[in-house]
Amino acid sequence: MTTLEVTLELPDSLAKEAQQAGLLMPEELERLVREALRAKRVERLSKAREKLAAEPLPPMTAEEIQAEIDAYRAQVRCASGT
Repeated sequence: MTTLEVTLELPDSLAKEAQQAGLLMPEELERLVREALRAKRVERLSKAREKLAAEPLPPMTAEEIQAEIDAYRAQVRCASGT
């Protein structure tokens, strides 16, 4: 677990409202950060899907697919030292 010490500057009214809503509690801040990260991942995925739809990759032959699989397996074996 990582402990972060952060100074957060908010307008007084927003800080008061967030405090009253319990949003400044560690578990709530964790939930908010997780939700924000999930939203960012979804956004990146959407952009990647849009790009792929605009510029589709050419289909691969069975031989090309097998070559990619073989290369990946060789890379994994090399990285694991076996």
